[in-house]
Amino acid sequence: MEMTVVIAVMALLAVFGLPAIRALINSFESEGGTKAMISASLASARAIAAKEHHYAGIRFQKAYDPNDPDLLNAPQYMVFIVHDFGATGLAPGFRAVEGIKPIKLPDSVGVMEVVNGDGEIDDVPSGEFTDKTTFSIVFSPSGKLLLHDVRVSNRNGKRKGNNSSKDDIFNTKDNVTDALNPVGMFIQDDYAELGLGEEPSRRSFIIYDKSEFNKVDEDRRWSDYLRYLEVIYINPYTGTMIKK
Repeated sequence: MEMTVVIAVMALLAVFGLPAIRALINSFESEGGTKAMISASLASARAIAAKEHHYAGIRFQKAYDPNDPDLLNAPQYMVFIVHDFGATGLAPGFRAVEGIKPIKLPDSVGVMEVVNGDGEIDDVPSGEFTDKTTFSIVFSPSGKLLLHDVRVSNRNGKRKGNNSSKDDIFNTKDNVTDALNPVGMFIQDDYAELGLGEEPSRRSFIIYDKSEFNKVDEDRRWSDYLRYLEVIYINPYTGTMIKK
């Protein structure tokens, strides 16, 4: 009898607690929750730059999904990156920071860069949406926001056509997409034809709702939805997000 009462009480607590749990989950799935995640990651990237005495930052990128090769609907992550010429053999070469796992963004939202190097908002054609979800934000060791060329690579410096790298974060296309023995989560910047090539880091982005994005006709997603979203800028001195 006592055991029955205890189980009944636990069941009631679980039932009454479900709304609070759902509310907590929804808060992280919201734009506000996403902003909080990005804000914390930006602060961590600045700390990494100071600790490593190298340029460091955050890379936004879709993980490769064999069920969606164009990557548009694949999960998006934030990856901590650090400049490392010695490992990559590239002047603008960055690699993932070892020991820190990529952070998955909520499935309900996406992050996209739409402001070009001249500070103007781009008119994004439908075929470039995936490219716009792949970009980096970089800080100097002093914590200042930089506009710096970025080419993300694996930590072994293996280029396109050389598949011997065992890097489990960034790797060559052949390694990441290998159906039998995949290595790596993200395709590195050796494939400009996929929107994965060297490009300047950014200082702003937008956060979009995937359900609203998918409701709009593919050729009108920019003109009817994305162009009206608030652009979030990064304060160049504090690394915090600001509205402009």
